[in-house]
Order: sequence, then structure tokens, then C-alpha cells
Amino acid sequence: MKILVTPTSFKPNTSGKAMEQLRAFADTLVFNPENRPLNEDELIALLAGCDGCIAGLDPFSRKVIESTAGLKVISRYGTGVDNVDIAAASAKKIAVCNTPGVNAQATADLSFGLMLCLARKLPFMHHSTREGKWDRSIGTELYQKTIGILGLGRVGKAVAQRAAGFSMRILACSPHIDPEYAKIHGIIPVGFDELISESDVLSLHLPLKPETQYIISADVMRRMKQGVLLINTARGGIIDEAAAYDFLKSGHLGGLGLDVYETEPPPHSPLFALENVVLTPHTAARTAEATAAMAAMSVQNAIDVLSGKNCPYIL
Repeated sequence: MKILVTPTSFKPNTSGKAMEQLRAFADTLVFNPENRPLNEDELIALLAGCDGCIAGLDPFSRKVIESTAGLKVISRYGTGVDNVDIAAASAKKIAVCNTPGVNAQATADLSFGLMLCLARKLPFMHHSTREGKWDRSIGTELYQKTIGILGLGRVGKAVAQRAAGFSMRILACSPHIDPEYAKIHGIIPVGFDELISESDVLSLHLPLKPETQYIISADVMRRMKQGVLLINTARGGIIDEAAAYDFLKSGHLGGLGLDVYETEPPPHSPLFALENVVLTPHTAARTAEATAAMAAMSVQNAIDVLSGKNCPYIL
């Protein structure tokens, strides 16, 4: 049994039960030699002869999948599967699994961290103070502001719980909202137009699909409140980054917090020069707790499929 392991936080020297379990199961393990997601050609080369793959953010495109022979499972180390061509995998009878919910708390933490950084201008003041300056820049409070949550899944719900601690008014727009859950947790279900026009902070928690690509377009940004803080810890491509630059420069967008990008790693962008932008390197799930949970579930999923057992997380 040969398994490729590509996540950059699941390396040969990783300790813990998940790695022990994987080494005990597989005859051969192949690891990502780069400190980044692999490209298509690198994936194709490393997948040769593999029965399974613990998959990070690498592009499992039709080209990659059709190049494989004998691959039985792509077990995502994470929730999103927009980087996997599900149709191509299904045609080759390759199971695709994910690890829903295990990184929800970590992602919600980072989402709120980005909000606080933007609201109180923390990165700017950190660097200013270290340079010997004493720039006591005026920020804004999150307390009792209106937060809009676009996508009330596991992460969106966790963000709502944190917002309640700041006494925020919580609006949510999502395809399916349980009215009883919303009532219990003080969440107000609204339509998309009301969400974007009423929110002081807008936090995105949607998968990347054709219908969500650039859902935050120039037209949508134009209809947002003056000074709104926009947070994306979901997937790159949901926000039109080029349009966001213009609205940030004009001050219509008060701040932008990004953990995800249209291209990863992102090429140099005009956004990098703006002080009202806070950037992190797709790191929302990278906590000790979340990475351990993702490793455990992704390994178990792969082993279940390769052992012919029932796997509840096949998509």
C-alpha cells in the first residue's frame, strides 16, 4: 500500500497517533517535498503507483486525476474540495473524502482576530511602536456593531457565538437556516441584499462554487455601508480582489482581512501596500488542535476506503 501525503503541516517528522496509524497501515509513504501546495506536474509525478492520497490544497484537476492508475481515494485534509475535480474522480471510481467541522473553531478564531486587527489597527500600531513612534491611532469598537455572516455552516455558527460575546447584532444569510437555532442564538436571518447593506462587519464562510465566485463584486461592495470591514477566511475567488482595491483606496471599504486568495501563494498585489488590509497565509486551520483533528480524520477516511470499510465522509 502506497500513500502520498501532501499537506504542508503533515510532514514526515509529525508526531501523534494519526501519523503512527498511517505508518502502520501503509507499506510506503511519500511526502510533499515542498513547503507549499504542489502544482499539477509535481502531483502527477508523486502520485505514480499510489493507492491513496492525504490531500492538502494541491490542484487535483482532471489532468491530474486522469493521469493516475490505481488511485482509490483522495482524502482531503480539510473541508473544502474546490481544488478536487469531483466529476473526474467519480468517473475513475476514486473516492473523495473530507473532514467537515474539525477546523471550525480555529477558523472562527482567526476570523475574529482579523476583525480586531482591522478595527483597532493592530498591525499598523505594532510596527509603528517597534519603530520608536507613538502613533495612538483611533480605531473603532466591535461592541454592539452589526455583523453579517454569509454562510451559516459550522464556521459561520462559531463566528456567531464569538460575536454574541461582543454584544453584536448578528445577521446571517445562508441557503438553509434553522429558525429555532437562529432564535436560540440571537441570529437574525436576512436576505443577501439586507445583509450587505446593514453590516458593519461582513464575514464570509461560503464554499467556492461557480455561483459563489466573485459573489462580493464591485456592484456588491458599492452597496455596502461606508467603512465596512470585510473578512474572508473561506476561499479565494469569493471576493473580486481587484475591485476591492479601489473601494479600499476610496475608504468605502474600511478594511479587508484575507486568509485566502484567488492564487495561492498570492503574487505581489496592490493590496499589499494598503494599511487597511491584513493578510495571513491561508492559516486559519493551522492550530495544534485543528491540525491534529484533520490528520486523524483524513487518515481514518483513507484507511476506511482502502480497507473496504464504510466511510461516512465520502462526498
